[in-house]
Amino acid sequence: MTVIAVIPARYGSTRFPGKPLHKIAGVPMVERVRRLAEAAPSIDRVIVATDDDRIRDAVAGFSGEAVMTPETCRNGTERCFEAVKAFAAPGDVIVNLQGDAPLTPPWVIDAAAAAMAEDPALPLATPATALTEDAYAKLASAKAAGEVGGTTVVFDTAMNALYFSKAIIPFRREDAGVPVHKHIGLYAYRFETLERLVALEPSPLERTESLEQLRALENGIPIRIVLTDYRGRTPWSVDSPRDAEIAAQIIAREGEIV
Repeated sequence: MTVIAVIPARYGSTRFPGKPLHKIAGVPMVERVRRLAEAAPSIDRVIVATDDDRIRDAVAGFSGEAVMTPETCRNGTERCFEAVKAFAAPGDVIVNLQGDAPLTPPWVIDAAAAAMAEDPALPLATPATALTEDAYAKLASAKAAGEVGGTTVVFDTAMNALYFSKAIIPFRREDAGVPVHKHIGLYAYRFETLERLVALEPSPLERTESLEQLRALENGIPIRIVLTDYRGRTPWSVDSPRDAEIAAQIIAREGEIV
């Protein structure tokens, strides 16, 4: 079994063209994510899946591995599949990393990958973290203001996901001591599971919430939730040049992760 981290990197973002190559504290964002994946102990191989020669060449310049994938890929999941379909074995683990999350610590990446390596029967795993009361209050305030970012998850006693939502779940009628868990958007798939998922049509709840992981749940594919934390680091995603500036400020304040 090989554990392969794949970083989808599309050049033509509508909101932020060329985003993977945008430099954060002097380093292209795609290279930052690649280094984080390389530092995760459970990862055997790291591939950048792109549709643009400029990204491929930049990755090669850092001695990384890049694979060209079709421009027709509709999302990162399809791009991951296209990157590995020619050589992955059914039991291999494919870790889909967000190319716009340059502050994801290696131990968070490793949590999902290690869970798959430890249980060969596990089809799919993804990490989540328990929100502190302060973080919960900030998320609730953002949701009340109409922001859609931030996905929460609830799971059963076996740590299998029951539901993901862009609403805050569970609804707290009163303080029952049950924490809210925020989903961390990276996935570890068994290759045969990834192959099955990309062959399925988008499901009703997936379309409603705009959350791809609901396709798995609606088709009876269990998702194991792996609890982890950021150990004091600040998570951040980059969707705009301003977000990239904030990421650089976080690095300056907290230091490099690797």
